[in-house]
Amino acid sequence: MPATSLDQVVSLCKRRGFIFPGSDIYGGLANTWDYGPLGVELKNRVKQNWWTTFVHNRPDMVGLDSGILMNPRVWEASGHVGSFADPLVDCKSCKERYRGDKLLEEKLGVEAAAVLTLDQVQPMLAAEKINCPKCGNNDWSEAKHFNLMFKTQQGVVEGEGDDIYMRPETAQGIFVNFKNVLTTSRMRLPFGIGQIGKAFRNEITPGNFTFRTREFEQMEIEYFVEPDDKQEAFDLWKKAVWSWYEGLGVDTSRMRFRDHDKDELSHYSSQTVDIEYQFPWGWGELFGLADRGDYDLSQHEKFSSQELKYTDPDDATRKFVPHVIEPSFGCDRSVLTYLIEAYTEEELENGDVRTVMKFDKRLSPIDIAILPLSKKEHLVAKAKEIHQLLLDQTNLVTDFDVTGSIGKRYRRQDEIGTPLCITVDFGTIGEDAEQGDPDTVTIRDRDTLEQKRVKISDLRAEIAEYWKN
Repeated sequence: MPATSLDQVVSLCKRRGFIFPGSDIYGGLANTWDYGPLGVELKNRVKQNWWTTFVHNRPDMVGLDSGILMNPRVWEASGHVGSFADPLVDCKSCKERYRGDKLLEEKLGVEAAAVLTLDQVQPMLAAEKINCPKCGNNDWSEAKHFNLMFKTQQGVVEGEGDDIYMRPETAQGIFVNFKNVLTTSRMRLPFGIGQIGKAFRNEITPGNFTFRTREFEQMEIEYFVEPDDKQEAFDLWKKAVWSWYEGLGVDTSRMRFRDHDKDELSHYSSQTVDIEYQFPWGWGELFGLADRGDYDLSQHEKFSSQELKYTDPDDATRKFVPHVIEPSFGCDRSVLTYLIEAYTEEELENGDVRTVMKFDKRLSPIDIAILPLSKKEHLVAKAKEIHQLLLDQTNLVTDFDVTGSIGKRYRRQDEIGTPLCITVDFGTIGEDAEQGDPDTVTIRDRDTLEQKRVKISDLRAEIAEYWKN
């Protein structure tokens, strides 16, 4: 059973070093978060698994890392300057600002809110008696468009530089590099370009921990296809992404597909489906799959005056603008989902309750913890010797912990999701036969709590077998 309350996850994340409030010593900055020592390991493992699955393990994929700052014309071509906006409403009583569509979604549902025009938002808030979440009054301003892009300046003299934007999505970096990638990689259709990177949106009402923030990380793919083949590609990506989340431990009973209605489609999309996850506060978007057609490449061809057509390698007279299927993953939302799914509270035989993060072992921030039974110098020295052996002979991420009783250290490793603990005791060094034979250690399994005595000489093989299974 995953976490039933977001507070459970937030508390554990701060207590154990997964995620901290941003700029914490200065009182924080609203809805900014820093990934701590364990959080960055977890996030990197999510990204590494994604990259291995969707880039390295596919012959039809290559990677890219494009810049955050781009020529402003890129965003004119993409439509972001003119249409990348949300309906903003002000509470006249307390002056708090909200996204009108999100307030309506909470009561009416996504589909009902999506079909409303800008001038219908304020009357609907009044008609449905949706009050301000902060002050409780129902006195809303008329809705107005609010552009979500962060604007900055490029130049050496303050106030005299050119206006540029921090990218609101990573996708455009792929589109403007389509010709470069095609020329250098010599890929044939269908093929895709994957990218992981930061994006920035000046959200009106960010919230729910790391679910909606103004700075976030995307894992995106632009998959280029023949126009007649795009539905097949769309369906294949839909299955592949579902399988990825399921394979890393997300319970499919808490996932669902949701097709976008015609009225809620983005300006570039003819078909979009989301994978939604049942978060503690309700259903929310985890992943989006869109048929972007030839919109982006055609727009950039028009605005840049550069040809971005694909030439058929088998027929040089056949040139066309490929269509694009876009699988777009929220990295931070994926990490949050894995945290919620992993969170488990179990009652033990003695009546105690232990909190354990049951990550898929491929995602666990720490692979193995080495725990000497006590702080005795010669016992710690032996434990360090075994620790160094693992560092030299494996690529596992390890933790070495001597602080506290062995029971408390087990509980700590449970709470951070460490799959295996290796306990070095007095049997290991030949001083207590009841604890075990000389040159043996105890391996403890996080999920089953089973303990197994293993020779140090067999340790690497035993660990390899565990990971293989």
